[in-house]
Amino acid sequence: MITQQIATKLQHKPPVFTVPTLPPQISAEQKKTLIDQIHILLKQKNAKIIAHYYTDSDIQDLAEATGGIVADSLVMAEFGQKCDADILIVAGVKFMAETAKILSPNKKVIVPTLDATCSLDLGCPIEEFSAFCDAHPDRTVVVYANTSAAVKARADWVVTSSCAIDIVRHLDEQGEKLIWAPDRFLGDYIQKATDADMLSWYGSCIVHDEFKAEGIQQLKALYPDAAVLVHPESPASVIALADSVGSTSQLIRAAEQLKNEIFIVATEVGIFHKMREAAPNKQFIQAPTRGAGATCQSCARCPWMKQNTLLNLLKCLEEEGPEIIVQEDVRIKAMIPLERMLNFTRA
Repeated sequence: MITQQIATKLQHKPPVFTVPTLPPQISAEQKKTLIDQIHILLKQKNAKIIAHYYTDSDIQDLAEATGGIVADSLVMAEFGQKCDADILIVAGVKFMAETAKILSPNKKVIVPTLDATCSLDLGCPIEEFSAFCDAHPDRTVVVYANTSAAVKARADWVVTSSCAIDIVRHLDEQGEKLIWAPDRFLGDYIQKATDADMLSWYGSCIVHDEFKAEGIQQLKALYPDAAVLVHPESPASVIALADSVGSTSQLIRAAEQLKNEIFIVATEVGIFHKMREAAPNKQFIQAPTRGAGATCQSCARCPWMKQNTLLNLLKCLEEEGPEIIVQEDVRIKAMIPLERMLNFTRA
């Protein structure tokens, strides 16, 4: 079996990027004023907010109260296609907005800020990744949704964490050897679940990379009846402790359906808002991000996702920008693997 250690020798070192600081907090009065103004502009401009579970609770509530949606990346993409809005405001990170534009080319797609990106996207630049693929022309290229439009355009398949195992298992049954990018932990989880022949890119999410098995074990000792919920972008040692592993939407369902009353949650803390709505009588505890010798860049808060604020959401509505533009040749190529994924999940 080809290992991930081989993959790391075949690509350039991961890029160095600056982690942004979290925006300042605003008062309850300021929030109300901003929300009222946003409500008015959404109606005037026939716009809808498409928000991810990791955004702040105020944005999640605003999206749903105004006919938008809060969802994982797969449902976010489908909603943009189906809704009748003229303008889509993607409150998430840049790759999500690019996906919305790829699937809805005739709609204006705007974002609260272009500073909201992702370590997985930044860690998989198209030039290096394309060279990596070219070095292995016999392999089918499968990329995670957390990638740029250009990387998607280079792929044969796009997957999300909710459908990745099923799609990879399907490809493996067809006898295909795969390239996987960019999250090495999710790739390792998928490979173990499917036994597929996968050559993996070396990338990670700075939020999930920081969860530590030792800290979860210590917390579990304090709460022995707690269930552990883990996103598969986490290290294998953390996944091994999980009672449920899955995408954001799958973890919310697990919180609702499992009989446990206490949950230790190893994913971005924005998800707690929907978990508490789904299971209001249960307790949710943030999984520790500090183990022996660990440092914490995120402390379970995605610094890019948190760049979405009510203030810059209002500004983007007023100015109808920043607008997401995807070159048409890239859009057409990226549409092919995206449609394969959507058709597969709808079958």
